[in-house]
Amino acid sequence: MSAFDAVVVGSGPNGLVGALTLAAAGRRVLLLEAHERFGGGLRSEEATLPGRVHDVCATVLPLALASPAFRSLGVADLVRFTHPAVPAAHPLDGRDAVLVHRDAGRTAEELGRDAGAWRATVGAAAGGGFPLVDLLLKPLGPWAPPGPRVLADAARFGALAALPATVAGRLFRTAGARAALAGMAAHSTLDLRAPITAGYGLMLASLAHLVGWPVVEGGSQVLADALVARLRALGGEAVSGHRVRRLRDLDADIVLLDVMPGQFAAMAELPPGYRRALARHRHGPGVFKVDWALDGPVPWRDPRVASAGTVHLGGTMEEIALSEAEVARGRHSPRPFVLVVQPYAADATRGGHTLYAYCHVPNGSTRDMTGAIEAQIERFAPGFRDRVLARRAVDSAGLAAHDVNLVGGDINGGLGSLGQFVRRPVWSRAPWRTPLPGVFLCSSATPPGGGVHGMGGWQAARLALGGNVAGPPSGP
Repeated sequence: MSAFDAVVVGSGPNGLVGALTLAAAGRRVLLLEAHERFGGGLRSEEATLPGRVHDVCATVLPLALASPAFRSLGVADLVRFTHPAVPAAHPLDGRDAVLVHRDAGRTAEELGRDAGAWRATVGAAAGGGFPLVDLLLKPLGPWAPPGPRVLADAARFGALAALPATVAGRLFRTAGARAALAGMAAHSTLDLRAPITAGYGLMLASLAHLVGWPVVEGGSQVLADALVARLRALGGEAVSGHRVRRLRDLDADIVLLDVMPGQFAAMAELPPGYRRALARHRHGPGVFKVDWALDGPVPWRDPRVASAGTVHLGGTMEEIALSEAEVARGRHSPRPFVLVVQPYAADATRGGHTLYAYCHVPNGSTRDMTGAIEAQIERFAPGFRDRVLARRAVDSAGLAAHDVNLVGGDINGGLGSLGQFVRRPVWSRAPWRTPLPGVFLCSSATPPGGGVHGMGGWQAARLALGGNVAGPPSGP
């Protein structure tokens, strides 16, 4: 390995972005991946029937278009992103579903009495554009000097984002608007009565208006493979099927680790204080995931939901909040909030009607939630089970076995609570830097947390290259 200036361990989105950032700066980079396929959470495979392409983890990738890390790499030119007609839908009992369109004005108009409230909250966040996104995805900086408008947008967003979703929901008068916010906020995997859960919801909803909620044509693996190809074109090397067990086996001036804190502690000799700090990193709830091969589209009671790439199931804000509160207490909800992804709404190249859904469960859970998930789908799509040709269910423990970064099935790299929002995994102005010279953490255990944004890898690589390197101009 002495032929390389830098070694990156792990090829999830953060590891890939970190490797490419170093290679673009002229460093000779070696990327090592334990799995036989690159990509981490971007992997795809035939999970149910031959020819049916399922994404192992991430499918809907708004942050890949919005984050400054991916924008700096020109990711939109590497693969084809395809958009569903409707980014997200939220079915409700006995009434029309709420649709979150690409156009904020159209979304607001369909909310009736809450049109003004949607424009003033989600619409305003989307109006902040990429300058606001850049600030939000770099909670510890560095930032370009923000102008007055960016500061005003950030202050307006921050005042709402700090609230619990259940409190922010009071800004809306209709059950539909409140439910739509709850579905967005539940991506946080937190009790919706907790601070900053409104921020998760506002951010995700605003991205639907700013960049859409796209998928990669052919599966998320296509993006991972394209990034590996770009690395090789820049002179780097990538090796899969190679698990790094000891840090001392790596010989390079720069080492980036796309691993969880526990894995890092097991790999390296660390100062006792830092090791204790890593041990305090808390993982959040896990997920239970089901993939299906269907013989046709999901028979939604509201047929407009068929056009949505993502569907949030759980009913009203009150129902969703109750479900997430149960999980936060370490219990299994009998009527869980279910996040459904319909890739076929945007991409016809995956071998047929493939579907996946997951619900939140206590970390490390081995309980089979297939029945509870399918019951929620049947609630809003009677006859769904009749469309199922094959299914594969994976519990939280199974997800962790498949990808060691998904500790206990935690897909966000750690609890996304207010206390751990920037203290990921330790309290520091540069938490990507470790006490070991030239060694940096870059996984989703570092700020800004989970999601396909590559920011952990980008920040770690920038530090390794000598400090605060100016980011790209805000823009697509």
